[in-house]
Amino acid sequence: MAAHLLPAAAAAGDLAEQPGVREALQWFTREKQWVNEIHLQLCRIPAPTFLEQERALWFAAQFRALGWHVSIDQAGNVLASLDATPDDSAPLVAITAHLDTVLTPRSNEDVSIDNQGDMRGPGVSDNGAGLAALLAIARAVRSNGAAADFWHRLLLVANVGEEGEGDLRGIRHICGQPELVRKIGAMLVLDGAATGHITTQALGSRRFLVTFSGSGGHSWSDFGIGNPIHALSRAISMFVDQKPLDPRSSPKVSINVGIVEGGASINAIPASARAKIDIRSESNERIVQLVSALQTSVARAEDIENARAVGHKVTAAVREIGNRPAAKLPDDAPIVRKIRAVEAHLGIRSRLDCASTDANIPLSLGLPAISIGAGGQGGGAHTMSEWYRSEGRDLGLKRILLTAALLLRDSAAE
Repeated sequence: MAAHLLPAAAAAGDLAEQPGVREALQWFTREKQWVNEIHLQLCRIPAPTFLEQERALWFAAQFRALGWHVSIDQAGNVLASLDATPDDSAPLVAITAHLDTVLTPRSNEDVSIDNQGDMRGPGVSDNGAGLAALLAIARAVRSNGAAADFWHRLLLVANVGEEGEGDLRGIRHICGQPELVRKIGAMLVLDGAATGHITTQALGSRRFLVTFSGSGGHSWSDFGIGNPIHALSRAISMFVDQKPLDPRSSPKVSINVGIVEGGASINAIPASARAKIDIRSESNERIVQLVSALQTSVARAEDIENARAVGHKVTAAVREIGNRPAAKLPDDAPIVRKIRAVEAHLGIRSRLDCASTDANIPLSLGLPAISIGAGGQGGGAHTMSEWYRSEGRDLGLKRILLTAALLLRDSAAE
C-alpha cells in the first residue's frame, strides 16, 4: 500500500468498526445467497429501455417490504429513503443503478444458473449486478445499520433510460430538479460488476438520425429522379472518409454508422432512407467539430444528388436523438480520495477510467459523481449470452457501502 494512503485507509478502517456500519458490512458476507436469489428474480423481469415500468413497480415493492419510504417520479425512477422526507441537515449521498437493459428475456428460462453456478442471460451483469447491489444495501442498512444516524441521508435510486436512445433520461430528470440536486453532495453510480475501475471521466457522445426523402418511383421508368439511398450513401462515405480522423488521436474520437434503413423493393426507387450515427469523444469541442462535419457532408450529398437528378429532388434532415456531455472529475477530488481510502482498507486495486454512464449528467453539472462496478465478475454485455459470476460480490458491496458511509459521515462534519 502506498504510504500516502495509510492514514486514509486507517480512517476507513475505523469507520468500518463503528456500530451501524460493521453489522451492515458483515451482512453482505452472511447473506450471499439472498443477494444471489434476488438478483435472479429481478433479471427475469423484462425492462427494455422505455418499457421499464414492470421492473420499476417490482423494485418499489421490494424497497417498501424492506422498510424504506418509496416514490416513483414522473420519469419512472424509483427513489427510496429511510424517512419520508430525507434528512437534509447535511448533503445527501445518492446511490443509483439503471433499470433498463439493451436486450430483454423472452421467458424465465432466458435467465438461468449454469452448471458452474454462473448466471446467464440478457442484463445479468449490465445492470443486474448494480440493481442487486441496491437491494442488498437497502436490506443491509435497514436490518443492521440503524445505529448510524447518517444513513438517513442516503438516497437509493433505480433509474430508467440509461441505455442507447434512452439518452440518460432517468438521471437527467433527477438532476433537472433544482431542489433535489442542491441536496445531493455526491453520487455513486453502480453499473456492471467488476471492481477494477472507477469512472471519473464522462465520455461524451451525440447521436443523430439522418433522413433523405424523395418522391420514390420505378427503377426503370423513373430513373433519374433523386434517390434518397444514393444520397445517404454518399453522405455517409464523405463523413467517414474525412481527414484527419485517426483513432490514435488525442483527444480520442470515434464515429459509427450503426443503423441504415430505407427502400421497399429492389426495383423501386425509395421514397426515404435513414441512418443513425454515433459520435463520441472525451472532448466536447471535438464532438462539436464532428457534428459540423456531419452536417456539411449531408448538405453536400444533397446538393450532389440534386445536381444529378433530372426530375424530383431529394431533401435532407438531421435530427439529434442523443446528447451525453463529456466531463471530468479531478483525480484528487474528495470523492475519489474517499473511495481510494476504502479500497486501501479492503485491499482493492483499481484504475481511473473514461466511459459513458449515468455519471455523465451529474459530472457535467459539477456534481461529484463516480461510476463503479457492484462486485463479482461479468461479461458479454448487450448480448443474449451475457454472464455474471458472484464470486467476490461481497467485497464490491462493502466498497460501495463503506464509501457512502465515509461520504455521509464527513459531509455531516463539514
